[in-house]
Amino acid sequence: MDEVRILEIKQSVFASNDREADRLRNELKEKGVFLLNLMSSPGSGKTTTLRRTIEALKDEMKIGVMEADIDSDVDARSIAKTGVKAIQLHTGGMCHLDAGMTRQGLEGLGTDDVELTILENVGNLVCPAEFDTGAVKNAMILSVPEGDDKPLKYPLMFSICDVVLINKIDVMPYFDFDLEKCREYIRMRNPAAKVIPICARTGEGIGEWAEWLRSKVRAWRG
Repeated sequence: MDEVRILEIKQSVFASNDREADRLRNELKEKGVFLLNLMSSPGSGKTTTLRRTIEALKDEMKIGVMEADIDSDVDARSIAKTGVKAIQLHTGGMCHLDAGMTRQGLEGLGTDDVELTILENVGNLVCPAEFDTGAVKNAMILSVPEGDDKPLKYPLMFSICDVVLINKIDVMPYFDFDLEKCREYIRMRNPAAKVIPICARTGEGIGEWAEWLRSKVRAWRG
């Protein structure tokens, strides 16, 4: 019996996406547009955190938001109420966005009058981590109820993020969540990652997060 031929297609798919992501980043650099890829599990508080971020920065820079989800336009409607440009991206069942899909979203959003574009990626800690979207920086939210051991269970997500926001710190007394242990686990995966504890509901820590993002946008735009 002949041997079965095995084609390694995973590498070529990712390599093609990486090239497209690099092209997209270079184009955004020329336009002076900073793209942030925001990821998390469902229910971590992404949209609430995003609303707080917009409140902190919208008076000093022009912001556009792309809300990615399998279906519905709930999040985009919520963000549009802040007064910034927002569109909803339906992934048709896909659990992530790649560089090509992100480009389509940017074309639909329009970036001629935008300085900061935020992509709220599909909610999960696996697929979005595998695909470079062309973003300048990757951010993720880990909420206290999810547990402090998530960096051990989802290593790739934490390894690719430039900043980790630990949200819902107001409920920390009610959960078995060790903040210092979580920091240690994150450092194990990514020593360079910035860790910022926040509470999107009350606004605690949002100032530090906004300043981090502000500095990155300024550096990117020169």
